[in-house]
Parts: sequence; structure tokens; C-alpha cells
Amino acid sequence: MALLEVENLQTHFRTPDGVNRAVDGVSFHVNAGETVAIVGESGCGKSVTSMSILRLIPEPPGKIAGAIRFEGRDLLKLSDREMRDIRGNEISMIFQEPMTSLNPVLTVGRQIGETLRLHQGLSRQQAEEKAVEMLTLVGIPEPRRRVREYPHQLSGGMRQRVMIAIALACNPKLLIADEPTTALDVTIQAQILELMRDLKHRVGAAIVLITHDLGVVAEVAERVIVMYAGKKVEEAAVGPLFNNPKHPYTQGLLGSMPKLGSSLHGDETRLAEIPGLVPSLKAKIPGCVFASRCPHATDLCRQVAPALEEKAPGHVAACHYATKEGAIAA
Repeated sequence: MALLEVENLQTHFRTPDGVNRAVDGVSFHVNAGETVAIVGESGCGKSVTSMSILRLIPEPPGKIAGAIRFEGRDLLKLSDREMRDIRGNEISMIFQEPMTSLNPVLTVGRQIGETLRLHQGLSRQQAEEKAVEMLTLVGIPEPRRRVREYPHQLSGGMRQRVMIAIALACNPKLLIADEPTTALDVTIQAQILELMRDLKHRVGAAIVLITHDLGVVAEVAERVIVMYAGKKVEEAAVGPLFNNPKHPYTQGLLGSMPKLGSSLHGDETRLAEIPGLVPSLKAKIPGCVFASRCPHATDLCRQVAPALEEKAPGHVAACHYATKEGAIAA
């Protein structure tokens, strides 16, 4: 049994203009100790998927349907109190922007200790000692001094490390990281990724990595889920997905990545771009959600939604023309 099983997840928001289908029928699983990346452009439903797992979507206007099973328990059927026992304890999340996620009027030590006191029943002094230990674990120098400092006194990289310390304080079984390296310079980004890799081996937690940075995916993930317009369009292990993408949207994403050193070898190939705009999530699309931007789209694509089919062992894609023998012509 997988650690996390998401089945036909639908997260919709009621608005004055209609129902916004932010996540529309997404299914996937995460095994214990595995790192799974969810990728796609902004607005595709990545963060809403992660917030839905922790039931952090306000209802109304949001509404979550489907099944989210964690160690066999359907999280959507638990009471609010049972979910509070799971959040931060068995499932933790690193939010996208640490400056807005951390409380500006509480010290770093108190914010780490709050999780420990709530879930593990530690005293204030025990929680502070554990906070020092966690800051040491995530590589923050002078941790005894830092626990008494406020978020504004720390750099962006240190704040991100504090977020990771809070998330890992109770040794969760599943860690959801929503754009953990956004707005960090490349050297700090590399340190954070190395830290997450190291902590994964030490703590043994599974990781769901939400990102649009394919370089980060190649660095840390084992399996990749590609989302577009609220739907899953492709899923595969990292190697097969990067080497032989089946869906034209995935091909477009990989084609838009700059290749290091290409200009030095006389390769002046222009970066690929995906024409058009993401369709409105308020409109029901009869066919393939990518048809309006796909160079290979036919009337079949516009009228009939393709099913997610296995195109190679462990490699599924939702495309009528992605054959099992290989990818469609890019």
C-alpha cells in the first residue's frame, strides 16, 4: 500500500462568474521514502493539489471531492480535530514564501517549539532545546542565538531553513514542499536542495515537490507528474520523462529550458515557446485541455478527451497520438 493515494481529486471554487475547476480529476500515489515532483506552469493546479491534501482549502468557496488516503485513512472523512493532529505531525508542508508564512512577531525558537508542544507535549524548555537541535540540523550557525531572533533578522535562505526545521520537527512521514527554492539565489537554492536530500535520507520522509523548475526536478525527484489546466497529462520516472516525453505539453516545457553551453558549441537554436493561452478553468472543455495550444491537434483532440494510457512501462500520458512505440514528432 502506498503512503499517500490521491484518487480523482477535484477541487473547485464557486465564483460569481461560475465554477473554477482548479483541480479536475487528478490521481497519483506516493510511496514511503519516495520523492515525487508535480510540475507545470503557474495556475495549473499544483499548489491547490498540495493544499487539498492537507485540507487547507477554505470551504466555501472551495469544495474538495474524491479520495485522499494517507496510510489507508481517507483524510477527507476525518474530523477537523483529527486533521489538526496530522498536520505538522505526520504530514508537514514547506510553504512557498517564508517571509509571509512565518509569524513576524514570534521568535524563530517559539515558532519551531509551538509544533513540538502541540504534537509531542514538550515543555517550553524542552521545546527550545529541540528547536536549537533542529536549527543545527538544517545548518544554521549559532543556533542558540538564532532561536531568540525574529524572521526579519534572518536572510531569505535562513528563513527557508527555518521553514524546513518547523516542517521536520516532528519527523513527519510525508513532506510537501511548495516551491521551496523560489526567490532564492542559485547558491542558496543549491544548498536548500542538498539539505532536503540529506534530511530525506536521515529522516526517511517521502517528499512531494511542487515546482515549475525542471532543473530542480532533475536534481532531486524520482518520479514526475505533469499537470496542465487542473489535469494530470503525463507521469513517469525522471529519466524516461526527460529523455522521451510523450505529451506535447511536456515536450514544450522541456524545449523551453536553456541548455548550458549551447552557444559555445555554435548551437544558436531558439528556445521553444508554447503558443496561446491556458484555457479558462471555468469553461467545461469537451476534448483535450491542451488542444488549443497543441501543434498536432486534430478534430478528434478538440472533441474527445484523451484517457491517461500507459505508453511505456510506468509511463502514462493523456494524448491520442502519443503511441506506445515512442513520442509524437516534436
